[in-house]
Amino acid sequence: MKVLIDTNSFLLPHQFGVDIFGELARLGYHRCLVLRAVIGELNKLAANSTGKDKIAAKVGLSLVDRCEIIETEQSALVDDIITNIAVKQKLAVCTNDLLLKKRLSTKGITVVYLRQKHRLSI
Repeated sequence: MKVLIDTNSFLLPHQFGVDIFGELARLGYHRCLVLRAVIGELNKLAANSTGKDKIAAKVGLSLVDRCEIIETEQSALVDDIITNIAVKQKLAVCTNDLLLKKRLSTKGITVVYLRQKHRLSI
């Protein structure tokens, strides 16, 4: 199965020591997708943040190459792009963004999220 990974999920490996790809595989998601716009957000975080956030963003960027990249326009809000693509392609989404989780759930999209700070759950 395919899963679209949001920006904040790429920060989890450094922040909580979670192997996101191992956890996604455990849940049955073997094809990971990332938006070009998400990579842009990670680049901004890596350039503009300090301390742990900067390191987490750099770690996240190092993981992006394990995903298929979906080309997107930078002009739209990333959450809107994620929602539209997830609905059109019937993709699950890995995110911890509370508002995005609610929006996706109301549209019938499966949401994978961090649970108990050490594993991913549906």
